[in-house]
Amino acid sequence: MSRLLIATLSLLTATVALTGCSQEAPDNHPNQPVSKRRAVFKEFTRTLEPMGMVARDRATYNAATFLAQAQALQKLSAQPWPLFTPDSDYPPTKADSKVWQQPDDFKKAQLQFQQVVDELAEAATGTDLDRIKTSVNNVQKSCKTCHDAFRKDRLY
Repeated sequence: MSRLLIATLSLLTATVALTGCSQEAPDNHPNQPVSKRRAVFKEFTRTLEPMGMVARDRATYNAATFLAQAQALQKLSAQPWPLFTPDSDYPPTKADSKVWQQPDDFKKAQLQFQQVVDELAEAATGTDLDRIKTSVNNVQKSCKTCHDAFRKDRLY
């Protein structure tokens, strides 16, 4: 066989092997709390990203749109926490076991997040862009702080 064919077959074999290894476990729990909370966190991201673009001057600020996004995030901010039930520490969770081992610290992180989201929603009722940008940054810092403390595979 030619070297090119051998290299191609080797690459194809490695790709197939790695693809099989990277599949995460399905959420087979009857109530699927892991899948449900992950869906809420994805919605957090979809809601927060456009506000982050405004905060970094990469998108045009529209007061009505921004306020709607901030209020949507505020509504979402309480949704994932009840889904961290004692029986939900199973694959495919990305939550670190500290969520369950340090419940008081995890609760403080939740409350801090909700507080800065409330502050963002309040800032968004006005048009002070400096205050709004600071509020967006505070929300993003709160996300990072919680991920650093309570997520297995850190995003940052």
